[in-house]
Amino acid sequence: METKNVMIVGVGGQGSLLASKLLGKLLVNEGYDVKVSEVHGMSQRGGSVVTYVRFGDRVYSPIIAEGEADLIVSFEKIEAARYASSLKKGGKIIVNSQQIDPMPVITGAAEYPEGVLDELRAKGVFIDELDALSVATQAGNAKSVNIVLMARVAKYFDIAYDKWVAAIKESVKPQFVEVNLKAFELGYNL
Repeated sequence: METKNVMIVGVGGQGSLLASKLLGKLLVNEGYDVKVSEVHGMSQRGGSVVTYVRFGDRVYSPIIAEGEADLIVSFEKIEAARYASSLKKGGKIIVNSQQIDPMPVITGAAEYPEGVLDELRAKGVFIDELDALSVATQAGNAKSVNIVLMARVAKYFDIAYDKWVAAIKESVKPQFVEVNLKAFELGYNL
């Protein structure tokens, strides 16, 4: 199998690292060679966080070159725009419609850019947008946005639902399994 490349991008504290751990575990369980690389940046201060997940028959490097991502999973709209150049022709971006103001916007030094997803669509980028925060809140925990987004990712993979459930059970702390399974179910059935 040709190597596939998934980038998970977000803001520190959103759970993108757990999402990459879950996806990596699922793919290893499916028998793929998997490489995961995390770039934290200023993650503890709300800065950009990027994780690369590469899988296939044989993967030699964990890094995804610009223009090589098959799928970008974005936890926030600006992050989708920031990393869109990493997408390969025909690739897809799954994006949470949530807006998280970066520090320059919070301090009043800049305004949140409006229409970033519309600009990407106008350039021919495939955008799969969903309100993952509302779904996570409905499941019982707003912090389950990452699992809702992974449920959307599941729609693009030919891997059975129950295998995703097993990977969630292996990846999250026992006290959070139930709410995350609910978030996955709701996100999957959107």
